[in-house]
Amino acid sequence: MKKLSKALAVAAVAGASAAYMPVASAVPTGLELVLLVDVSGSVDATEYDLQKTGYIDAFKSAAVQDAIVNSVGGSIAVSYVEWSGNAQQSVLVNFMLIDSAASSIAFADAIAATSRAFSGQTAIQSAMAFGGGLFASNGFEAGRQVIDVSGDGADNDSACVFNGDGADCGKAAALAAGVDTINGLPILGETGLLAYYDANVKGGTGGFVTPAANFADFSRAIESKLIKEIVGVPEPISLALFGVSLAGLGLARRRRMPV
Repeated sequence: MKKLSKALAVAAVAGASAAYMPVASAVPTGLELVLLVDVSGSVDATEYDLQKTGYIDAFKSAAVQDAIVNSVGGSIAVSYVEWSGNAQQSVLVNFMLIDSAASSIAFADAIAATSRAFSGQTAIQSAMAFGGGLFASNGFEAGRQVIDVSGDGADNDSACVFNGDGADCGKAAALAAGVDTINGLPILGETGLLAYYDANVKGGTGGFVTPAANFADFSRAIESKLIKEIVGVPEPISLALFGVSLAGLGLARRRRMPV
């Protein structure tokens, strides 16, 4: 496991000069997921409610709950974060383990109990960099670490972008921190937003973009996206290789069949 390997490496170096200290064990789970939710000023009160309700309804839906309990490990650890401008990111619901319908509903209720954190500029790259730093000491250990980004606009406030570090600087920082996959859910309306998410948000192994036509369409889009993230859909090349493997297996079996 990635965190365990890093911890062992650190322990090997520190062990020569420090006494043994007991380390709390991380809780194993199939997926660690950070939900990064855009609450910038372009999202009005009605749109905010539609977006927030979409997350609540998704975790209360039987489809998402079934995907979780039937996924690898039978559970996920998930956190809900709202973001806006360059220095505006807030963890409103810290990582919770979901391994049943009841715990999924509890997470939805925790989201419902939150209040809007910001209403400023749009610093999506800063949000991704922030999200990438939330996994290291969250108390969980999984084979996949995923960031889920939703929003209705391209970046207009991230310091790294305007310092010349590149239009995908936050994405690069998150991936460098060990995040496996970044998926995007652009809420369409702004010209070129889908292309922006495809180029500057989507990243890592099997990253994908699921657009919502508008805020009213968000509930459908986030449920579909969450199920895909939880199940862990293979990349196209992996699917192709899997198909070749199946074809080879079928051919081998036919050759073994008596004439």
